Amino acid sequence: MLHNMFLKIVNDESGVIISAELVLVLTIAVLAMVVGLSEVAVAINTELNDVSNAIGALNQTYSVTGYRGWGGWKLKSFVAGTSWFDFPDDCDFNSSCDLVCGAGFGAGEFGGGFGGGGFGYGW
Repeated sequence: MLHNMFLKIVNDESGVIISAELVLVLTIAVLAMVVGLSEVAVAINTELNDVSNAIGALNQTYSVTGYRGWGGWKLKSFVAGTSWFDFPDDCDFNSSCDLVCGAGFGAGEFGGGFGGGGFGYGW
């Protein structure tokens, strides 16, 4: 009885076509997922590169004026002024540190096209 059941299973070919079609469909689906995830990875890297360009293009130069408070002829309070100048670093304009190939939005002489101006930019 067990021998007859084993022979029936071995000689049964009714599921061969379905499993061959299933293998073909799953292979195409896996290839499509690999290509799709590759494009997602490129898109994420491009967006992160754009964010880094925007942050690098920010000019962080600042200056604070001093304050002196007089009470009659006597100095009551005093705060000194200060300033700091933001000079561009190597990757601020992303001319040599590209992570993803391709032209960015507003790519000109200095790259990203966002922010700009201020001290240290040739003004």
